[in-house]
Amino acid sequence: MSKRHSVKYKIDRRLGENIWGRPKSPLNARAYGPGQHGQRRKGKLSDYGLQLRAKQKLKGYYGSITEKGFRRLYDEASRRKGDTGENLIGLLESRLDAIVYRAKFVPTVFAARQFVSHGHILVNGKRVNIPSYQVKIGDKIEIRDRSKQLTVVLEANQLAERDIPDYLDVDHGKQTATYVRVPALSDVPYPVQMEPNLVVEFYSR
Repeated sequence: MSKRHSVKYKIDRRLGENIWGRPKSPLNARAYGPGQHGQRRKGKLSDYGLQLRAKQKLKGYYGSITEKGFRRLYDEASRRKGDTGENLIGLLESRLDAIVYRAKFVPTVFAARQFVSHGHILVNGKRVNIPSYQVKIGDKIEIRDRSKQLTVVLEANQLAERDIPDYLDVDHGKQTATYVRVPALSDVPYPVQMEPNLVVEFYSR
């Protein structure tokens, strides 16, 4: 199991970007990398370095996806018709934990993984506790009745730092969300620029 949730802001600082757009990110105060050498001037990245960075940023954004799991998603995206980069974004955004985060049921992608794992989410009326579960168009995601009044849920509903994308139909009164369509890259409200084309180049070397 990934331990990345315990050092999530190091991802921000290592990449030099506030990838979740959160006001608590240390980059808001210290726009340089972690450690004693964090303020050294960085040299120009090679093509491989740019591709690796793009992969780390996209994978890191979704919290606790392992390299094996991320590679599996890439392989599936490359098998499908159409643009592999767009397919990859669609698969990432179709994950159950990503949808729980996008619907503002919880405040962070890390909390979304834990929330799903602890059995608080129903998909089409059935409990699903697998964060990587691939949600299909038309599926209804809802918080279990006994979990709707949890503090983490009530606080997340009120977050002003991010909007709900239009490929989800969310009702916070009932704590439900319906997956309307698979998004394209331009539909996803990333706080920073993601470059799935460079991720494709990284894996297709």
